[in-house]
Amino acid sequence: MKNFDWNTLTQSERKECLSRPTTQNDQNITSSTRQIVEDVKANGDKAVKSYTKRFDKVELNNLKVSKEEMKHASSTIAQDKKQAIEIAYNNITLFHKNQGLRAFSENISNDIQCERRVVPLESVGLYVPGGTAPLVSTALMNGIPSQIAGCKNRIMCTPCDKNGGINPHILYAAQLCGIATIFKVGGAQAIAAMAYGTETIPSVDKIFGPGNTYVTSAKKIVSECPNGAALDMPAGPSEVCVIADDTTNPIFAAADLLSQAEHDPLSQAVLISTSTHMRDNVLKEIENQRKALSRTAIIEQSLEKSISIIAEDMTQAIEIANAYAAEHLILCFDNAEQYVDQIIHAGSIFVGPWSPESAGDYCSGTNHVLPTYGYAKNYSGLSVEAFQKTITVQKLSRKGLESLSRTIIDIANLEGLDAHANAVSLRLKD
Repeated sequence: MKNFDWNTLTQSERKECLSRPTTQNDQNITSSTRQIVEDVKANGDKAVKSYTKRFDKVELNNLKVSKEEMKHASSTIAQDKKQAIEIAYNNITLFHKNQGLRAFSENISNDIQCERRVVPLESVGLYVPGGTAPLVSTALMNGIPSQIAGCKNRIMCTPCDKNGGINPHILYAAQLCGIATIFKVGGAQAIAAMAYGTETIPSVDKIFGPGNTYVTSAKKIVSECPNGAALDMPAGPSEVCVIADDTTNPIFAAADLLSQAEHDPLSQAVLISTSTHMRDNVLKEIENQRKALSRTAIIEQSLEKSISIIAEDMTQAIEIANAYAAEHLILCFDNAEQYVDQIIHAGSIFVGPWSPESAGDYCSGTNHVLPTYGYAKNYSGLSVEAFQKTITVQKLSRKGLESLSRTIIDIANLEGLDAHANAVSLRLKD
């Protein structure tokens, strides 16, 4: 990790210090992804199967997971794993059940009524990564809010293994969420298939779920196409920011930093400490712990892009955290509750030494699909609201229109839109 003292940095150095890692070949990735998207758009299942063979090293006859495979998945899972998935499902459902946009009606007057209706998105596609780590939790985090919202058509895409199978734990989580239509497709080709549809995979209105740089690029490409699909939120690699002081347990702080570093070579871990002594202890503990972890190659690459910052006090530490706008922000010190209201930019906040980021990733109840790359300044984490939309309704009587006619006509004329004015004046002459 690179080490900085905030008060010794210029404004431009501070900005550079908090910048995210970027992929070296963004342009090449976009170009390659666009080729995949256009191929799938033009050639459907044939292209999807071709890319599955090329990238996942398996030749598939059927892209869809069969009913038999779904049943078999449930029977092969150990009981303790089933129980863990069920507890996570129940906790996440409990937190999300009271979410959702609010419908309401308002009488502007006795002759003018306005209403806001809330309707679920009709068709959604849920992407669940399954490459280096089959993300069972992502199936729950996408599946549960879409289930509560009441989306009519839900499909899931997730990459298969070299034998053409899907991780049974992902299939079991999908079953709990009531998702029966699942396809053995991953990567940019899965995003393109859900956006435009193929002979086997239906098109959807909006696509949800995290993925690698190719998946992220594909989501952006299809969202910019009029015939494509909307995306849930812009995304970059996963990240965590841990704030520490003299009361911090360095073992806990190091573990939290490493828990995000293992996600992706481009993941970033940020430590902000009000104590140089504590910073040094945490860095030593990172070295001690990472030796025993399995994803060491990924962690090493991530830590090369990670940083530690010394702040003069907690007020400055909070200011730095808000400027960074982390996906996950961990207040890993005693009496952290008093600072929560000062955090205005973060995807999700973890308060105190006993609130590890892992709890939010899996089963505390909050959603782990969160804005990254600084987007926490203007985006929220995934919720039921993301699977809903609103439609406004208005009903005016003749008397109601008469009461607004002068206002409408004046504003229409002010804007030079006389057809708007005619739509009112002609009615009143009738």
